[in-house]
Amino acid sequence: MVHITIQKRPREEAVITQRKFFKKTARGKVIKVLRERYLRDDIYCGVIGCRLCADAAGTVLPTSGDMTHKDFPSGHFILPDTNIFLTQMDLFESPQFSPPVIILQTVMEEVRHRSLPLYNRLKALIKSDDRNVWVFYNEFRSETAIVREEGETPNDRNDRSIRIGAKWYNTHLRLARPPVRGQKPPAIPQVVLLTQDAGNRDKALAEDIPCIPIRKYVEGTRDAAQFLDLLSAGGSEEIEPTRATGARSILYAEYLPTATLLAGIKAGHLHQGHFNANQYNYLEGTVPVPSLTKPVLLVGRENMNRAVHGDVVAVEIFPESEWKSPGDEVVDQESTLKNDDVEESGDEADENDTLVQARESRAIRAIHTPAGRQPTGRIVGIIKRNWRAYVCHVDASSLTSMSVSSLAPQNVFASPVSRLLPRIRIRTRQAPSLLGQKILVAPDRWERTSRYPEGHFVRTLGKAESKEAEQESLLLEFDVPYRPFGRSILDCLPAEGDSWTVPPKSEGGPVWTDREDLRELVVCSIDPPGCQDIDDALHARRLSNGNIEAGVHIADVTHFVHPNTPMDAEAASRGTTVYLADKRVDMLPSLLGTNLCSLRSGVERLAFSVIWELTEDADIVNVRFTKSVISSKASFEYSEAQMRLDDTNLTDPLTLSIRLLNALARKLKAKRMAAGALDLASPEVRINLESPESSDPLVVSSDTGGSIKANEKQGESIGVIQKALLATNSLVEEFMLLANCSVAARINESFPQTAVLRRHMPPPKTNFEKLQDVLMKRKDFTLDVSSSGALAASLDKCVDPETPYFNTLVRIMATRCMTSAEYFCSGSVSRDTFRHYGLASPIYTHFTSPIRRYADVLAHRQLAAAIAHTPLHASLHSKAHIERVVDVLNRRHRMAQMAGRASVEFYVGLALRERGEAITKIGKITGVVEEAFVIRVFRNGLGVFVFG
Repeated sequence: MVHITIQKRPREEAVITQRKFFKKTARGKVIKVLRERYLRDDIYCGVIGCRLCADAAGTVLPTSGDMTHKDFPSGHFILPDTNIFLTQMDLFESPQFSPPVIILQTVMEEVRHRSLPLYNRLKALIKSDDRNVWVFYNEFRSETAIVREEGETPNDRNDRSIRIGAKWYNTHLRLARPPVRGQKPPAIPQVVLLTQDAGNRDKALAEDIPCIPIRKYVEGTRDAAQFLDLLSAGGSEEIEPTRATGARSILYAEYLPTATLLAGIKAGHLHQGHFNANQYNYLEGTVPVPSLTKPVLLVGRENMNRAVHGDVVAVEIFPESEWKSPGDEVVDQESTLKNDDVEESGDEADENDTLVQARESRAIRAIHTPAGRQPTGRIVGIIKRNWRAYVCHVDASSLTSMSVSSLAPQNVFASPVSRLLPRIRIRTRQAPSLLGQKILVAPDRWERTSRYPEGHFVRTLGKAESKEAEQESLLLEFDVPYRPFGRSILDCLPAEGDSWTVPPKSEGGPVWTDREDLRELVVCSIDPPGCQDIDDALHARRLSNGNIEAGVHIADVTHFVHPNTPMDAEAASRGTTVYLADKRVDMLPSLLGTNLCSLRSGVERLAFSVIWELTEDADIVNVRFTKSVISSKASFEYSEAQMRLDDTNLTDPLTLSIRLLNALARKLKAKRMAAGALDLASPEVRINLESPESSDPLVVSSDTGGSIKANEKQGESIGVIQKALLATNSLVEEFMLLANCSVAARINESFPQTAVLRRHMPPPKTNFEKLQDVLMKRKDFTLDVSSSGALAASLDKCVDPETPYFNTLVRIMATRCMTSAEYFCSGSVSRDTFRHYGLASPIYTHFTSPIRRYADVLAHRQLAAAIAHTPLHASLHSKAHIERVVDVLNRRHRMAQMAGRASVEFYVGLALRERGEAITKIGKITGVVEEAFVIRVFRNGLGVFVFG
């Protein structure tokens, strides 16, 4: 018999633990909701050796705190409020800024509510091994838990909770170190509340809580000069102004209130979309909106109203009589704003200010013609800022002092490397030493009286044009997560490490449960040169009934990467492996990507196999899916496999398998093309980085799905070679496409509401208008865009016998008219929008590259559940969860593509410069002469495609 004693809680304590409120349901019914918290007295303070928390495990805060601050010689800890983290995260992420930090649960929850990206950065800071950060769950400790008082706002409630937490900490530390008679009183460290809210600070000081604004705190640190540059100019009345405060004219209209914006969008008076800046004209931008076939054109800084590329904005469309056409002239920010006053002195009659405004007005009047008008409007509000830290360089002309030894703060212009972004005004003590450096700058605010946003210096990346600085700049500019994998992630790897092997089948065990033994099949992989993360392998053989069995075998990554683990969360956040010309940024730790999951030859590996029975005409008789164990017989490069195809003397099983696959692939491609698939070109090249040990070229190529794969040889001399496509490239591509289509159909059949699929929407016909017009006027070619099949057929006819590159160029231009393919959740869109326009496939997904794409990992999990191999994790039954994940994947995929292309462009630029220097030395000729095609004409410039 078990006896249970229940102690009744006193009525006066109920208000601390209960919260009662009323909630309206979707049908309008009001219900009463009661939430209850269970409070504890054993939530530790986090200070090592605390007497009152004697058995606290995992405490990280040093006993006496930080004793280096000039205002707190007895030691201290800092306890920041919410706004400190919302505005000053760059300071806390600086490796040199490392005071012991106490983060209250109240602050964590409020940061999560206000900004999910900042919340994720805060979580990363907490998990960092080199920081002394302690999260105190004040909402569950009996002495610090509170509820909102009647009439109290949520913000005031949270401020009060933070003050109570800070006061409790100081009392707790005093009680933990009582004085001993006859001995010197112990030094008691203080817990210092950091806040920028003057009202909150006054209340804290009145309650005898140590409290200080962030700027004053930083000024007392040992490296104050360095840390002051990191302080954000936004959200702080204490921050030193970054410009003079004279009376200035208003340049921009005030944003409408959020409620007005949302009501206007709902009513259709306003439209919401992403602001896209024009890289050729900084005074022009566009906002695509779903209800219009053409994007809304914004002309002039007043109508762009302080939007930055990527911001989600609300636009008002002008009457049709005020619509304009896009500009036909290059308007460069650097030249138009040359010698602009960085101080913006405040004099409304400032001569330079007047000149700048006159130049901008003249440029706007000159570039817009009546022809080709499109909807035109203005931004009336910002729904969501897309600001982050940007890669910049300091404009030397904006410096007021060239003294290298001077630490006096001064305002300077930071010019972003991206032409899509405005110059940013920053205040720094390091300006002279930053010349010639790539730096990271974060914008903080953009006032209505200023042509420029104000921001703060974050850190230096290195000397401009050095490979190290340029490489990191690319990763930062395209928001590629490149931090090393943390301890919690590495702990998810197999304990055996490199020595992990597939256990013998005779021993059985969970590895072999419902897993097919395919080790005797003649399987091989075909990849770009130097590829180490081998996702896929193939086989083909004739069956006794005359048909052909063909199989695609994909690395079984999900055997090692389990849902709801730190490694899975990191892979979902990274989204994809990023391939630069001389570096690979992995989605998964290399132990998996290049070893245990990689389908290398001569070793047994776990796989997920898709096996078809096909006729001689490549018609599918049936398809089956199975988890398997394979043993690849060879790992070929494309050229090696091609040599086997071409050598008629080779008749071994491996060569016969490749020939069988190639014959089927040609028929599969013919079927796709007949169905209307597009063969679109992209300027793919081979970057040759010769190293002392090897002269092998580094190959940068596109595989199925648009990712880039590369080897990783380092070198000095740079060469650029046009990439040749072989039959074996097409062989691999066709079977990867077939596998992706087959898997898509199966997972959508099993999970019609939550299947992770990929689609390519048909592009609006208006996207092709300029290309159609040019082809008709210049070459008398007609481009039919009524369907993907019609477009494919007309592209085949755009051939100029005198210019071999012409058809390739037209295909490149057609590609730029397309919309981007995207991942989506099957239950979130209508069935008639599933189709992949470019591939002419009714349904498609990504399944064949799970080592380097997280979307494929999700498809593997869904397929495993569809064949009853592994139960589906609860998160993949949630449409809302999948929608959130695919939004991240779409962005990561797009940014990875742009980073890879920018990396290639960087090395192409270096190669052209090297060639120019060589020509100058030998022939005394300045510059490089290359054959090129004009692809865009401005009144004051040209856009060209260099054949090279």
